[in-house]
Amino acid sequence: MKTLADIKKIAVLGAGTMGPGIAQTFAMGGYQVTMWTRSESTRDKAIASLQAQLNTFEEEGLLTEAKDAVMARISFASTVEEAVAGADFIQETIVEKKDAKEELYAKLAACVPADVIIASNTSALNIFEVVPEQLLPQMIICHWYAPPHVIPLVEVVKSEQAPQEYADIAVTMLNNCGKTAVLMKKFIRGYIVNRLQQCLNQEVFYLLDNGYCDAEAIDLAAKASFIPRACVLGLCKRMDFGGVDMTYNNFKNKSYAAPQWDNPPTTLVDLVEANKLGIKTGEGFYSYEGVDMEALKAKRDKQLFEIFNVTKKFMADPV
Repeated sequence: MKTLADIKKIAVLGAGTMGPGIAQTFAMGGYQVTMWTRSESTRDKAIASLQAQLNTFEEEGLLTEAKDAVMARISFASTVEEAVAGADFIQETIVEKKDAKEELYAKLAACVPADVIIASNTSALNIFEVVPEQLLPQMIICHWYAPPHVIPLVEVVKSEQAPQEYADIAVTMLNNCGKTAVLMKKFIRGYIVNRLQQCLNQEVFYLLDNGYCDAEAIDLAAKASFIPRACVLGLCKRMDFGGVDMTYNNFKNKSYAAPQWDNPPTTLVDLVEANKLGIKTGEGFYSYEGVDMEALKAKRDKQLFEIFNVTKKFMADPV
Protein backbone atom coordinates (compact mmCIF):
# COMPACT_ATOMS: atom_id res chain seq x y z
CA MET A 1 0.00 0.00 0.00
CA LYS A 2 1.25 3.48 -0.89
CA THR A 3 2.18 5.86 1.89
CA LEU A 4 2.42 9.64 1.72
CA ALA A 5 6.21 9.40 1.39
CA ASP A 6 5.78 7.18 -1.69
CA ILE A 7 3.98 9.87 -3.69
CA LYS A 8 6.55 11.45 -5.99
CA LYS A 9 4.95 11.58 -9.44
CA ILE A 10 1.40 12.62 -10.28
CA ALA A 11 -0.45 12.13 -13.55
CA VAL A 12 -3.16 14.67 -14.40
CA LEU A 13 -5.46 13.25 -17.05
CA GLY A 14 -7.14 16.04 -18.96
CA ALA A 15 -5.88 19.52 -19.83
CA GLY A 16 -9.10 21.47 -20.29
CA THR A 17 -10.77 23.81 -17.80
CA MET A 18 -9.45 22.16 -14.64
CA GLY A 19 -6.28 20.33 -15.65
CA PRO A 20 -3.77 23.19 -15.85
CA GLY A 21 -4.75 24.63 -12.46
CA ILE A 22 -4.57 21.23 -10.79
CA ALA A 23 -1.22 20.47 -12.41
CA GLN A 24 0.12 23.84 -11.26
CA THR A 25 -1.01 23.19 -7.68
CA PHE A 26 0.75 19.84 -7.49
CA ALA A 27 3.88 21.19 -9.20
CA MET A 28 4.04 24.10 -6.75
CA GLY A 29 3.75 21.48 -4.02
CA GLY A 30 6.98 19.91 -5.29
CA TYR A 31 5.56 16.97 -7.22
CA GLN A 32 6.59 15.86 -10.69
CA VAL A 33 3.49 16.13 -12.87
CA THR A 34 2.68 14.64 -16.26
CA MET A 35 -0.39 15.93 -18.05
CA TRP A 36 -2.23 13.89 -20.65
CA THR A 37 -3.42 15.98 -23.58
CA ARG A 38 -5.19 14.63 -26.65
CA SER A 39 -3.67 17.06 -29.15
CA GLU A 40 -0.92 19.60 -29.66
CA SER A 41 -3.46 22.43 -29.67
CA THR A 42 -4.78 21.34 -26.27
CA ARG A 43 -1.23 21.10 -24.96
CA ASP A 44 -0.40 24.58 -26.25
CA LYS A 45 -3.52 26.04 -24.61
CA ALA A 46 -2.61 24.31 -21.34
CA ILE A 47 0.91 25.74 -21.45
CA ALA A 48 -0.47 29.22 -22.13
CA SER A 49 -2.88 28.86 -19.20
CA LEU A 50 -0.10 27.69 -16.90
CA GLN A 51 2.14 30.60 -17.85
CA ALA A 52 -0.64 33.15 -17.37
CA GLN A 53 -1.62 31.64 -14.02
CA LEU A 54 1.96 31.62 -12.79
CA ASN A 55 2.36 35.25 -13.85
CA THR A 56 -0.58 36.12 -11.61
CA PHE A 57 0.87 34.11 -8.73
CA GLU A 58 4.20 35.91 -9.17
CA GLU A 59 2.49 39.31 -9.18
CA GLU A 60 0.66 38.35 -5.98
CA GLY A 61 3.89 37.21 -4.30
CA LEU A 62 2.62 33.64 -4.00
CA LEU A 63 5.58 31.87 -5.59
CA THR A 64 8.44 30.65 -3.41
CA GLU A 65 10.57 29.82 -6.45
CA ALA A 66 10.98 30.89 -10.06
CA LYS A 67 8.14 30.24 -12.50
CA ASP A 68 10.50 28.23 -14.67
CA ALA A 69 11.20 25.87 -11.76
CA VAL A 70 7.48 25.12 -11.41
CA MET A 71 7.04 24.66 -15.15
CA ALA A 72 10.08 22.35 -15.23
CA ARG A 73 8.17 19.89 -13.03
CA ILE A 74 5.31 19.67 -15.54
CA SER A 75 5.62 17.50 -18.62
CA PHE A 76 3.12 16.39 -21.26
CA ALA A 77 2.16 13.06 -22.76
CA SER A 78 -0.06 12.30 -25.74
CA THR A 79 -1.20 8.85 -24.55
CA VAL A 80 -2.77 7.73 -21.30
CA GLU A 81 -0.26 4.93 -20.95
CA GLU A 82 2.70 7.32 -21.23
CA ALA A 83 1.14 9.80 -18.80
CA VAL A 84 0.55 7.25 -16.02
CA ALA A 85 3.83 5.35 -16.42
CA GLY A 86 5.59 5.48 -13.06
CA ALA A 87 2.84 7.60 -11.48
CA ASP A 88 2.04 7.12 -7.78
CA PHE A 89 -1.13 9.21 -7.83
CA ILE A 90 -3.51 9.86 -10.73
CA GLN A 91 -5.92 12.79 -10.89
CA GLU A 92 -8.55 12.39 -13.60
CA THR A 93 -10.26 15.57 -14.79
CA ILE A 94 -11.74 14.82 -18.21
CA VAL A 95 -15.14 15.80 -19.59
CA GLU A 96 -18.24 14.87 -17.58
CA LYS A 97 -19.50 12.23 -20.00
CA LYS A 98 -20.05 8.66 -18.88
CA ASP A 99 -18.80 7.05 -22.09
CA ALA A 100 -15.59 9.11 -22.02
CA LYS A 101 -14.98 8.15 -18.39
CA GLU A 102 -15.64 4.48 -19.14
CA GLU A 103 -13.18 4.52 -22.02
CA LEU A 104 -10.47 6.18 -19.94
CA TYR A 105 -10.87 3.94 -16.91
CA ALA A 106 -10.81 0.83 -19.09
CA LYS A 107 -7.36 1.96 -20.25
CA LEU A 108 -6.28 2.60 -16.66
CA ALA A 109 -7.45 -0.84 -15.58
CA ALA A 110 -5.19 -2.34 -18.22
CA CYS A 111 -2.01 -0.45 -17.36
CA VAL A 112 -2.06 0.92 -13.78
CA PRO A 113 -0.62 -1.13 -10.89
CA ALA A 114 -2.99 -1.97 -8.04
CA ASP A 115 -1.15 0.21 -5.50
CA VAL A 116 -1.55 3.48 -7.41
CA ILE A 117 -4.12 5.87 -5.96
CA ILE A 118 -6.63 7.05 -8.57
CA ALA A 119 -8.70 10.17 -7.91
CA SER A 120 -11.55 11.48 -10.03
CA ASN A 121 -12.65 15.11 -10.22
CA THR A 122 -16.13 14.14 -11.39
CA SER A 123 -18.91 16.54 -10.45
CA ALA A 124 -22.10 14.93 -11.71
CA LEU A 125 -21.39 11.21 -11.99
CA ASN A 126 -21.07 8.52 -9.35
CA ILE A 127 -17.64 7.46 -10.55
CA PHE A 128 -17.74 4.40 -8.31
CA GLU A 129 -20.52 3.03 -10.55
CA VAL A 130 -18.58 3.83 -13.72
CA VAL A 131 -15.06 2.45 -13.20
CA PRO A 132 -14.20 -1.23 -13.64
CA GLU A 133 -14.68 -3.20 -10.42
CA GLN A 134 -10.99 -4.04 -10.22
CA LEU A 135 -10.15 -0.34 -9.72
CA LEU A 136 -12.52 0.26 -6.78
CA PRO A 137 -9.97 -0.69 -4.09
CA GLN A 138 -7.74 2.17 -5.30
CA MET A 139 -10.42 4.74 -6.20
CA ILE A 140 -11.13 8.00 -4.42
CA ILE A 141 -12.62 11.33 -5.45
CA CYS A 142 -10.79 14.64 -5.14
CA HIS A 143 -13.38 17.18 -6.22
CA TRP A 144 -11.86 20.57 -7.05
CA TYR A 145 -13.58 23.88 -7.76
CA ALA A 146 -12.85 26.29 -10.59
CA PRO A 147 -10.47 27.99 -10.83
CA PRO A 148 -8.64 25.11 -9.11
CA HIS A 149 -5.34 26.96 -8.69
CA VAL A 150 -7.18 29.65 -6.69
CA ILE A 151 -10.17 28.10 -4.89
CA PRO A 152 -8.88 26.38 -1.71
CA LEU A 153 -11.58 23.72 -1.34
CA VAL A 154 -11.13 20.13 -2.48
CA GLU A 155 -13.72 17.60 -1.30
CA VAL A 156 -12.31 14.09 -0.73
CA VAL A 157 -14.25 10.85 -0.44
CA LYS A 158 -13.17 7.23 -0.96
CA SER A 159 -14.93 4.25 -2.48
CA GLU A 160 -16.31 1.70 -0.04
CA GLN A 161 -13.58 -0.72 -1.14
CA ALA A 162 -10.62 1.65 -0.82
CA PRO A 163 -8.69 1.90 2.46
CA GLN A 164 -9.17 5.00 4.59
CA GLU A 165 -5.43 5.61 4.33
CA TYR A 166 -5.80 6.55 0.65
CA ALA A 167 -8.27 9.33 1.45
CA ASP A 168 -6.06 10.46 4.34
CA ILE A 169 -3.04 10.59 2.03
CA ALA A 170 -4.96 12.74 -0.46
CA VAL A 171 -6.11 15.13 2.28
CA THR A 172 -2.55 15.57 3.56
CA MET A 173 -1.13 16.01 0.05
CA LEU A 174 -3.69 18.65 -0.79
CA ASN A 175 -3.23 20.51 2.49
CA ASN A 176 0.54 20.45 1.94
CA CYS A 177 -0.08 22.02 -1.49
CA GLY A 178 -1.98 24.88 0.11
CA LYS A 179 -5.51 23.62 -0.44
CA THR A 180 -8.27 23.17 2.15
CA ALA A 181 -9.18 19.50 1.85
CA VAL A 182 -12.48 18.42 3.39
CA LEU A 183 -12.92 14.71 4.09
CA MET A 184 -16.42 13.33 3.55
CA LYS A 185 -17.63 10.26 5.43
CA LYS A 186 -19.39 8.76 2.41
CA PHE A 187 -20.26 9.58 -1.18
CA ILE A 188 -23.30 11.59 -2.23
CA ARG A 189 -23.94 13.19 -5.62
CA GLY A 190 -22.98 16.86 -5.56
CA TYR A 191 -20.78 16.51 -2.47
CA ILE A 192 -21.18 19.46 -0.08
CA VAL A 193 -20.84 22.73 -1.96
CA ASN A 194 -22.47 21.73 -5.25
CA ARG A 195 -25.56 20.61 -3.33
CA LEU A 196 -25.70 23.94 -1.51
CA GLN A 197 -25.16 25.84 -4.76
CA GLN A 198 -27.89 23.86 -6.51
CA CYS A 199 -30.35 24.89 -3.80
CA LEU A 200 -29.31 28.50 -4.29
CA ASN A 201 -29.62 28.16 -8.07
CA GLN A 202 -33.21 26.98 -7.73
CA GLU A 203 -34.06 30.17 -5.86
CA VAL A 204 -32.09 32.33 -8.29
CA PHE A 205 -34.13 31.07 -11.22
CA TYR A 206 -37.41 31.17 -9.29
CA LEU A 207 -36.82 34.86 -8.57
CA LEU A 208 -35.79 35.58 -12.17
CA ASP A 209 -38.51 33.53 -13.88
CA ASN A 210 -41.22 35.15 -11.78
CA GLY A 211 -39.96 38.70 -12.22
CA TYR A 212 -39.12 39.47 -8.60
CA CYS A 213 -35.74 40.99 -9.46
CA ASP A 214 -32.92 40.84 -12.02
CA ALA A 215 -29.55 39.10 -11.96
CA GLU A 216 -27.68 42.22 -10.86
CA ALA A 217 -29.96 42.65 -7.83
CA ILE A 218 -29.42 39.03 -6.80
CA ASP A 219 -25.65 39.36 -7.03
CA LEU A 220 -25.60 42.65 -5.15
CA ALA A 221 -27.82 41.30 -2.37
CA ALA A 222 -25.74 38.13 -2.00
CA LYS A 223 -22.40 39.99 -1.92
CA ALA A 224 -23.73 42.48 0.63
CA SER A 225 -25.07 39.91 3.11
CA PHE A 226 -24.76 36.17 3.67
CA ILE A 227 -21.76 35.47 1.44
CA PRO A 228 -19.25 37.67 3.34
CA ARG A 229 -20.93 36.66 6.62
CA ALA A 230 -20.28 33.03 5.72
CA CYS A 231 -16.56 33.82 5.51
CA VAL A 232 -16.70 34.40 9.26
CA LEU A 233 -19.44 32.07 10.49
CA GLY A 234 -19.97 29.45 7.82
CA LEU A 235 -23.50 28.05 7.70
CA CYS A 236 -23.93 25.91 10.81
CA LYS A 237 -22.23 28.33 13.22
CA ARG A 238 -24.39 31.12 11.78
CA MET A 239 -27.41 29.19 13.13
CA ASP A 240 -25.74 29.05 16.55
CA PHE A 241 -25.38 32.82 16.56
CA GLY A 242 -28.88 33.44 15.22
CA GLY A 243 -30.46 30.88 17.51
CA VAL A 244 -31.04 27.23 16.65
CA ASP A 245 -34.61 27.61 17.93
CA MET A 246 -35.30 30.25 15.27
CA THR A 247 -34.19 27.83 12.56
CA TYR A 248 -36.33 25.13 14.18
CA ASN A 249 -39.38 27.41 14.17
CA ASN A 250 -38.82 28.31 10.52
CA PHE A 251 -39.02 24.61 9.67
CA LYS A 252 -41.92 23.95 12.01
CA ASN A 253 -43.96 26.91 10.73
CA LYS A 254 -43.24 26.01 7.11
CA SER A 255 -42.14 29.58 6.52
CA TYR A 256 -40.32 28.52 3.38
CA ALA A 257 -41.21 26.17 0.54
CA ALA A 258 -38.58 25.23 -2.03
CA PRO A 259 -39.58 25.71 -5.67
CA GLN A 260 -40.24 22.57 -7.67
CA TRP A 261 -39.22 22.31 -11.31
CA ASP A 262 -40.73 19.92 -13.85
CA ASN A 263 -38.59 21.45 -16.59
CA PRO A 264 -35.45 23.64 -16.60
CA PRO A 265 -36.16 27.27 -15.66
CA THR A 266 -37.30 29.51 -18.53
CA THR A 267 -34.51 32.01 -17.87
CA LEU A 268 -31.91 29.25 -18.19
CA VAL A 269 -33.48 27.77 -21.32
CA ASP A 270 -33.58 31.18 -23.00
CA LEU A 271 -29.90 31.83 -22.26
CA VAL A 272 -28.79 28.45 -23.59
CA GLU A 273 -30.93 28.64 -26.72
CA ALA A 274 -29.50 32.09 -27.44
CA ASN A 275 -25.97 30.69 -26.98
CA LYS A 276 -25.43 33.11 -24.11
CA LEU A 277 -23.24 30.70 -22.17
CA GLY A 278 -21.14 33.16 -20.18
CA ILE A 279 -17.63 34.42 -20.77
CA LYS A 280 -16.83 31.69 -23.30
CA THR A 281 -19.42 33.12 -25.72
CA GLY A 282 -19.14 36.76 -24.64
CA GLU A 283 -22.51 36.98 -22.93
CA GLY A 284 -24.52 35.24 -20.23
CA PHE A 285 -26.42 37.05 -17.50
CA TYR A 286 -24.00 39.89 -18.24
CA SER A 287 -22.38 41.09 -21.46
CA TYR A 288 -18.62 40.70 -21.93
CA GLU A 289 -18.46 42.15 -25.43
CA GLY A 290 -15.04 43.62 -26.18
CA VAL A 291 -13.60 42.41 -22.88
CA ASP A 292 -10.09 40.91 -22.75
CA MET A 293 -10.99 37.54 -21.23
CA GLU A 294 -7.50 36.67 -20.00
CA ALA A 295 -7.26 40.05 -18.28
CA LEU A 296 -10.73 39.55 -16.82
CA LYS A 297 -9.82 36.11 -15.45
CA ALA A 298 -6.58 37.49 -14.02
CA LYS A 299 -8.58 40.23 -12.27
CA ARG A 300 -10.97 37.59 -10.93
CA ASP A 301 -8.06 35.55 -9.61
CA LYS A 302 -6.49 38.55 -7.89
CA GLN A 303 -9.76 39.45 -6.17
CA LEU A 304 -10.29 35.84 -5.12
CA PHE A 305 -6.78 35.74 -3.66
CA GLU A 306 -7.60 38.82 -1.62
CA ILE A 307 -10.86 37.46 -0.19
CA PHE A 308 -9.45 34.00 0.48
CA ASN A 309 -6.46 35.50 2.29
CA VAL A 310 -8.87 37.27 4.63
CA THR A 311 -10.96 34.11 4.98
CA LYS A 312 -7.85 32.08 5.83
CA LYS A 313 -7.11 34.53 8.64
CA PHE A 314 -10.63 34.07 10.00
CA MET A 315 -10.38 30.28 9.73
CA ALA A 316 -7.12 30.33 11.71
CA ASP A 317 -8.80 32.31 14.51
CA PRO A 318 -12.49 31.34 14.42
CA VAL A 319 -15.20 33.01 16.50
